[in-house]
Amino acid sequence: MPFNDLIQPQLSGYQSAVETPKDFAEFWSSTIAEARSFGGEATFEKMALTLKLIDVFDVTFPGFGGHPIKGWLMLPAGNTKPLPLLVQYVGYGGGRGFPHEGLFWGASGYAYFRMDTRGQGSSWSKGDTADPVGSTPAHPGFMTRGIHSPQDYYYRRVFTDGVRAIDALVDHPAVDASRIAVVGGSQGGGISLAVTGIDARVTALMADVPFLCDFPRAVGLASRDPYGEISRYLATHRDRVQQTFTTLRYFDGVCFARQAKAPALFSVGLMDDICPASTVYGAFNAYAGADKTIVDYAFNNHEGGGAFQETEQMHWLAARS
Repeated sequence: MPFNDLIQPQLSGYQSAVETPKDFAEFWSSTIAEARSFGGEATFEKMALTLKLIDVFDVTFPGFGGHPIKGWLMLPAGNTKPLPLLVQYVGYGGGRGFPHEGLFWGASGYAYFRMDTRGQGSSWSKGDTADPVGSTPAHPGFMTRGIHSPQDYYYRRVFTDGVRAIDALVDHPAVDASRIAVVGGSQGGGISLAVTGIDARVTALMADVPFLCDFPRAVGLASRDPYGEISRYLATHRDRVQQTFTTLRYFDGVCFARQAKAPALFSVGLMDDICPASTVYGAFNAYAGADKTIVDYAFNNHEGGGAFQETEQMHWLAARS
């Protein structure tokens, strides 16, 4: 497959043209405050599984609007001391899946939480969380739901759920609240970046081939979905181009990167035709934290580094935990 975007050294110098809205920080602080005002407590139900070395808890916590959001909490069996927390957000269309599908973070000594994504979990991995909020007219998929305004956009709910997951876990006796890392690939990378930009409690970010970054460039450049959902929506709603990209600025990873300070590890596939490399670099180059690293996989598409990057993450995070 040929390179379909900028290559080095142009990538390292690329600067996104996305402008951060003047009320960006206030929009998100008020959104999180509103979500917290609904109150509610997380519940932790221990699962009876055949796993002997990992304890698994089925978690339900209040997310955006107080809506119930699911997740799996996995702890080293018999653990009696606070552990660094690692929250993982999953890729587009996927859900939290089954506990046995992701064991290596718990096996590495972390309090590991994998959050369900509301309304998703029926494309490649099982989910259990509904999205009870309706939508204005939208293209099939999630990218254009509520896109008429920042207040109604689907990812306002998802990013808020991501922060509320941390709220639900910081007081758990197995969690060391001074050590909170977030991780995710593709959509999960975009959610991780957003949560890091919103929540200063995050002390480490690992974003693989992150989605939801540099929307204007991504929508015009990506040759595979999900960004195509937006371009097809705009092909029908020709009068909503400016309004759509105005909404998307409030959810752009570039804007979150500009206010994120935690140490960060990014990865990018230079042949990625879902999340073009320049869009990832747009967020990485904008990232405000001084301790940041990006790993290029020159001949990989959206699979990025796979197990190679997971190995990189384990060593990188261990040095910061």
